[in-house]
Amino acid sequence: MHLKEFSLVSPRIQSTEIFKAIETAIPIEAIEQAIAKTRVKEERYRSLPAQLVVCLIVAMSLWSRDSMRDVLKNLIDGLSEAWVKLGKYWQFPCKSAITQARQRLGAGVMRELFHQLVRPMANRETIGAFLNGLRIVVIDGTCLDIPDSDENARVFGRPGSRPGTRAAFPKVRLVILIEGGTHLIFDALMCPYRIGERVRALKLLRSVTSGMLLMWDRGLHSYAMVQRTVCRGCDYLGRIPGNVKFLSEKTLDDGSYLSWIHPSGNFRKKGFEPILVRVIEYTIDHLDNPEEQIRYRLITSLLDIEKFPAQLLACQYHERWEVENTIDELKVHLLGRKTHIRSQKPREVVQEVYGLLLGHWAVRTLIFQAATSADVAPLRLSFTGTLRVLRRAIPKFQRLQPQQLPFF
Repeated sequence: MHLKEFSLVSPRIQSTEIFKAIETAIPIEAIEQAIAKTRVKEERYRSLPAQLVVCLIVAMSLWSRDSMRDVLKNLIDGLSEAWVKLGKYWQFPCKSAITQARQRLGAGVMRELFHQLVRPMANRETIGAFLNGLRIVVIDGTCLDIPDSDENARVFGRPGSRPGTRAAFPKVRLVILIEGGTHLIFDALMCPYRIGERVRALKLLRSVTSGMLLMWDRGLHSYAMVQRTVCRGCDYLGRIPGNVKFLSEKTLDDGSYLSWIHPSGNFRKKGFEPILVRVIEYTIDHLDNPEEQIRYRLITSLLDIEKFPAQLLACQYHERWEVENTIDELKVHLLGRKTHIRSQKPREVVQEVYGLLLGHWAVRTLIFQAATSADVAPLRLSFTGTLRVLRRAIPKFQRLQPQQLPFF
C-alpha cells in the first residue's frame, strides 16, 4: 500500500464555514460588524485571520480542557477532513503564533460582540420567566482564578491571606445579570478582585428596564441599589442583612408592612429622600435541624398585595438560588479547569472571559430555541447534554452541503 502524497496549503478559511452549527446564536454578520467597529481587520491575509481568532476564543470555552492547538483542530475538524480528501493538509500554527494572533485581536472585539448579541429572550409563553407580567432577572457575582503571573497579579490582585502567606492565584471578579427563566446572561462586568460586587452591581443596573423584577442577595443591599433601580423604572425584590432594621409604618393584610429606607449621610447631603418599601418577614425550617428556623426578610417595590401577596414573593425569591446553576455552568461545565482562565496577560484574560460568556450564550440560546420548539421550560433541558451536542455539531455542520443543513 502506497501512502498518498499531501501538499501543504494555507487556505482562506471563511468565518461563514466555521460556526454554521451555532449561527443562530452567534451570527457571522455580528462577528464581521464587531471586527469592523473596533478596526482590527488585517491589511493582509494571515493564516489566522481575525474572524477565525474570534471563533477560536469562543471555542476555548467549549473545549476548555484541551490545549490551544487542540481547540483549533477541534474547531475546524470538518474543514480539515475535506482538505485531506483532496490531498491537502493545513499545517496548524504553533502555540506562539496563536498567542500573537490573540494579541493582535485584543479584547475590544470580544466585548463589542458580547454587547451586540446578548439580550433577554424569554417571551410570555416561556415557562417560569415572568411573575404576573414582570420579567424575572437576577444580579449575582463570582470570582474566577487566573494564572499566577506578575502582570495578572498586579492588575487583578489576590484575595487576602494569613500573614507571611499569599493566595495561590490572582482572581478576576465577575458580576452578571441573568434572565431567571432562561439563565441567559444578558450583561456582565469584570473588575479586579479588590473592587467589591456592590460597586460593580450598581453599574450593571444600566441594563434593567421597566417591566422587570430584579432580585438580589443580602450582600448587595443598599440605599443606592434601591434608588438606582427605582430610577430605571424597574421593580425589585431583595434580601435584607440581619443588622439592618426597618420600623413598621403600616401593617398590610398579608402580614407584610410598609416602611422607609433612608439615605446614608453622603446621599442625604446631596438631597436624596427616603424611599417607601414593603417589608416581608418569614421563617423557614432548617434542613439539618428541624427545630431551628431561619429568618428571612425581604424588601420590595411591589406594594399591591392582591397581585403580589407576601407568600408569592417569598416563594419566588427562593427560586433566585437557581441562578447559582448559571455560575456552575460557567465555572464547572464549560471550564472544568483547576485554573479557570488560561491567559497569562491581563488583556488576554479579559478577552478570554468574554469568550467564555459568549460560549455560555451560544449554549443557552440553543437550549431556549429547542425548549420553545418543544413547548417546555428551558431550565428542564440539560446544559451539559447540549454542550456535548454542540461539540459534535460544529465539525459535522462543516462537512454538510448547504442543501443538507435543514435536515440537521
